[in-house]
Amino acid sequence: MIRAQAATPIAAGDLSRQIWNRLRVEAAATAAEEPMLAGFVNAGILRHDSFADALAHRIASKLADGQLDAVLLHDVVSEALRADPSIAESAAADMVAVDERDPACRSLLQPFFYFKGFQALQGYRIGHWLWTQGREAIAFHLQSRISELFAVDIHPAARIGKGIMIDHATSVVIGETAVVGDDVSILHEVTLGGTGSEEADRHPKIGKGVLIGAGAKILGNIAVGEYARIAAGSVVLQPVEARCTVAGVPAKPVGGACAEPSRTMDHSLPD
Repeated sequence: MIRAQAATPIAAGDLSRQIWNRLRVEAAATAAEEPMLAGFVNAGILRHDSFADALAHRIASKLADGQLDAVLLHDVVSEALRADPSIAESAAADMVAVDERDPACRSLLQPFFYFKGFQALQGYRIGHWLWTQGREAIAFHLQSRISELFAVDIHPAARIGKGIMIDHATSVVIGETAVVGDDVSILHEVTLGGTGSEEADRHPKIGKGVLIGAGAKILGNIAVGEYARIAAGSVVLQPVEARCTVAGVPAKPVGGACAEPSRTMDHSLPD
């Protein structure tokens, strides 16, 4: 599949509508290029009337299991998307984040159909809405299903912003009282965890624009300031100042300020 390099840049505003227009163009091109996938992209995208409709179909078809029928789950997901349109807008912002930051992404079809970080995050968004409605049993069921399918464990009570990229995603864990701001990039094997068995506020608070490298562990109710960078393999036990880079076990400041680390995906450290 050829990446749509000539596509008009996605501007602020109604992202879901802009994403939907581009998805449909790419889906039609794929169906023409690869007839074996024509039925798949038609069922997933082309037969739907909006991004929210297609997203509901995709989430339901992926997360359905022997205990939760796809049709019934589709009704639940559609209910959430109708009640809270910001869910679809956040999903569109997540898709833009993947498209802009991941050089392996050649079309929007990839995150929508295949990238498990994106799909796990959208499943979490439905589970979080259910959690806020007091429907904890089904929220926990979706959490478990997402963990089984994608090896990503996000508690439905966690609060996660928009424009998030979870790259590769395997073994990402985000705890119950964690907060993740907008435009954060998280790589595989990252843990936002607690440090004990207490039930109080016990998980990290990640600021806007933070880059968290592969295998990093951020533990406890600590703040990571905006546009900070957490080096791969670090264990963070103390607060991190804004625009600071930390590395090591335990992590310590090493300088290396970066204007927008989550967008540039720059993991390099100063000499």
